[in-house]
Amino acid sequence: MDASGAAAPLTLALVGKPNCGKTALFNRLTGARQKVANYAGVTVERKEGRFVSPSGRAWRILDLPGAYSLNAATPDEAVTRDVLLGQRDDESPPSGIICVVDASNLALNLRMVLEVARLGRPMIVALNMADVARRRGTLIDVPALSKELGVPVVETVAVQSGGEQALLDALESFHGKLAMPVATPSAPPLSLPALHAEVARILQVAVRETPQGETANDRIDRVILHPVAGPVILATVLFLVFQAVFSWAQPPMEWIEAGVAWVGRTLESQLAPGLLRSLLVEGILGGVGSVIVFLPQILILFFFVLSLEESGYLPRAAFLLDNLMGRVGLSGRAFIPLLSSFACAVPGIMATRTIRNPRERLVTIMIAPLMTCSARLPVYALIIAAFIPSRDVGGLFNLQGIVLFALYVAGVVSAMAVGFVLKRFGSRDRIQPLLMELPDYHWPNARSLAIGLWERARIFLARVGGIILSLMILLWFLSSFPTPPAGATEAPITYSFAGMLGRLLEHVFAPIGFNWQISIALVPGLAAREVAVGALGTVYALSQTGDDLSNSLLPIIAQSWGLPTALSLLAWYVFAPQCISTLGVVKRETNSWRYPILMAAYLFALAYLASFITYRVALWVGG
Repeated sequence: MDASGAAAPLTLALVGKPNCGKTALFNRLTGARQKVANYAGVTVERKEGRFVSPSGRAWRILDLPGAYSLNAATPDEAVTRDVLLGQRDDESPPSGIICVVDASNLALNLRMVLEVARLGRPMIVALNMADVARRRGTLIDVPALSKELGVPVVETVAVQSGGEQALLDALESFHGKLAMPVATPSAPPLSLPALHAEVARILQVAVRETPQGETANDRIDRVILHPVAGPVILATVLFLVFQAVFSWAQPPMEWIEAGVAWVGRTLESQLAPGLLRSLLVEGILGGVGSVIVFLPQILILFFFVLSLEESGYLPRAAFLLDNLMGRVGLSGRAFIPLLSSFACAVPGIMATRTIRNPRERLVTIMIAPLMTCSARLPVYALIIAAFIPSRDVGGLFNLQGIVLFALYVAGVVSAMAVGFVLKRFGSRDRIQPLLMELPDYHWPNARSLAIGLWERARIFLARVGGIILSLMILLWFLSSFPTPPAGATEAPITYSFAGMLGRLLEHVFAPIGFNWQISIALVPGLAAREVAVGALGTVYALSQTGDDLSNSLLPIIAQSWGLPTALSLLAWYVFAPQCISTLGVVKRETNSWRYPILMAAYLFALAYLASFITYRVALWVGG
């Protein structure tokens, strides 16, 4: 019983191999009632959610990391094994297990089912993607499969509304068994040959395959995976995505900007001049408002990323890029971690745990930050909007979108170049080919997309309301004190702690075209890159001497900087030294301070060199 007197929810563990639809089923059951964290002591993500079944019974469900076997070969698989066995101090053993399998590829899933079944825990097998299996001509005798496995088996279609109903019904009838004390595993594990033999026997009894001709997936793959057409299509898709980031986001960004300006004018009219008004208008609103305006662009970018992932296209992109990555000395397995780094380098670095070769894994960790993460997008968008005209190119494309696409390409090319150099100093191990399943194409599920976008918006807003807000308040304090001396004629920030620091740093960054305001913004930007935009908003708001201090940051920097400075700052952020959280994850993943220090040093050197060259060339061309 819980504190309210209601029965405490029973805990279910959701297990299965990667790409079986496990997370889609988790989303279908829990909706937005989820929380994401890391398991204690390891950088392995854990998802927990709650749902209420039709009878009113409450359930707690854990979405465990994908695993191919309980004979763990990666940290993710070790966590799944330890949770199921009750060997983690921070996680009680689950009352029951839902083993999710891809019904369209049962032969590759049953090994995990048999291993989990021998734990002796109450278990239900969810035959997910049952509709896909039928279309492929795979006919599964569900009662026979249930009899052979000795556990209930139900069909689910996680991407369809109501596709989880059979599972909910099974849980209702299974509740009594789940509520029993957790059993201690008694059956010894089967050897690998015995497992394969048992899988073959069960398939012969319970599954019948109807020969199928060429499918729609085969016809699409002939084009998508073509050695010439495939890369062209991939480049076109990515190019159009970045076009949409600028074109579609403009109206909502203008609405947010207008709302922030209205709040600023309201506060200025209602509050008397003083520290409180300065904190609220220049400190908080000038900083946080400068960052939050970029939320539409971030959501549009992730809308496309999630759509491509759900449609089954991203694994094809991995296949297309495998050969290219092999030419620069990277394992094909590095593609998924590097792809994850487009969202954030932290999960990208965590995803390198799937790379077995230690040297390959280390190289991938060291170049993951060069992939253009979403935190760079506000910086890029601000500078591009201020200095690159929004005009059509060829009647089809937006010039600003072209520049943004070029910056993303620059990040990828830089990562490949650094990987090539690092591999030359390492071992000459043979590159392992990328082996992965290619799922069927299907339309992205609107519910899963909505949940994914909500999670991204929540994370972004939490950062705005947490670390960014805190740093803006600190920066406002450093920019406001000490107060100007009597008779001072310049803006108050000039005499503050931040102004003194900016003037000092300006000597370091002047050769690459950065003024003292930019130099100040780089410091809090070490905590999170998007903080640099908020820092610029606060610093420039406090640098104004007029009465209207709530002006948009765009016209201010457009008037204050020259084009060479803007291009130099863009080049800086292609290589910008990593945020503190990324360096912390590198320390945890490598168990050494050597590599995060090396990462910060080489990225700083590359950023400074790229900015110096860009600035000098821009001055020469402009002069």
